[in-house]
Amino acid sequence: MKKYFIFALMGVFSLGAMVSCNDRNDEVIVQNPDNDTYSVVLDINNVNFSIDPANPQSGSIERTFNKPLVDTDVVLIYRKAVSTTDGSPVWQSIPRSIYFGSNVLDYDFDFSRNDIMIYADGNYALSTTPEYISGQTFRVVLVPASQGGKNANVDYSDYNSVIRYFKIDDTKVKTL
Repeated sequence: MKKYFIFALMGVFSLGAMVSCNDRNDEVIVQNPDNDTYSVVLDINNVNFSIDPANPQSGSIERTFNKPLVDTDVVLIYRKAVSTTDGSPVWQSIPRSIYFGSNVLDYDFDFSRNDIMIYADGNYALSTTPEYISGQTFRVVLVPASQGGKNANVDYSDYNSVIRYFKIDDTKVKTL
């Protein structure tokens, strides 16, 4: 009887080994990293908003990208507000509203795969505040949406946080 018990026990283990070694799981999991997008910094230097004479409360700046963006690119734009005493720029994220008593100036932007538009809109004639519509510098930052998107642990309104998070070398800025 002992002999049969040992054979039965070996049979159970053999059956268990055959079932647990199922090689019918052919599912291949491929992770597709975003290799077509890399972070880039571009400057738009010393530009003036084009003011429509029919609507002196609005102005715009348009730039075309050298090559179309891929669908996974995200565009962030910062306006150089001032420079510190050591010459370092202070970047403000756009959209942004600036208040002058009862007057308001709004900067905003939109983008497509091919271009960006930066807007200045106010409740007054923009030409009365040339320091906000003439000689402006904007920094355009292209980042991949796949690296966290809105859920990324980064403050997108803070230029320096974005540069650190995406490991961008902003000493090699190209002009747009």
